[in-house]
Amino acid sequence: MMENLPNMDMYESYSGNLEGTMNIPGQTNVKLGEPDFNTLDEPIKVTIMRDLHAVLTKFKHVLQPKEKKSLLKEWDLWGPLLLCTFMAAILQGSPDYVTDDYHHDGGPEFAEVFVIVWIGALIVTLNSKLLGGNISFFQSVCVLGYCLLPTTIALVVCRFVLLFGNSTFLFCLRFIIAMTGFGWATYASMIFLGDSQPVGRKGLAVYPIFLFYFIISWLVLSHTAQ
Repeated sequence: MMENLPNMDMYESYSGNLEGTMNIPGQTNVKLGEPDFNTLDEPIKVTIMRDLHAVLTKFKHVLQPKEKKSLLKEWDLWGPLLLCTFMAAILQGSPDYVTDDYHHDGGPEFAEVFVIVWIGALIVTLNSKLLGGNISFFQSVCVLGYCLLPTTIALVVCRFVLLFGNSTFLFCLRFIIAMTGFGWATYASMIFLGDSQPVGRKGLAVYPIFLFYFIISWLVLSHTAQ
């Protein structure tokens, strides 16, 4: 009976052959399941430059909205925060003293712009979720925030045009610029969010987005009209 049992030396040789590491083709000394790099050990400058590059890449996709999933793959709120802060700083009302009387230029306060942008994005996102959209909350806020870029560009151009005066012709020019930014922002947001809405309900999802960017564009136009 003992002669039929396999030799124990064979098991030891097999177990010895199973030891080792699994290498990925094209990479050296990389174990399966381990990340390629550790962000905890990298310098702060590298982290900042990587995040800045990601933000600039998303801005590029907004200006050229061809890749529909570009803003949804790796969402972040850095871009929306930068755009919202910049617009709030430009749009906020400033006091003007004229003949010892306190005169306000009629622009919104810094906090009011923040509330309009973020509460507006929240309402649009909730509407999208209630309609059955297959997109996460932060993905939607990310897209709506990044698509403020055309409106922000329109604001900068309108402020530049305002330096030349406030005639009827220049007001019409600012109106065209503000509406162009509004249309561009609405179109870009629908490119990224359109496929996330159920068929037959896209119109109900577009209307709040339309109002969201229209209100912000109206703030741009009304402020520069002062």
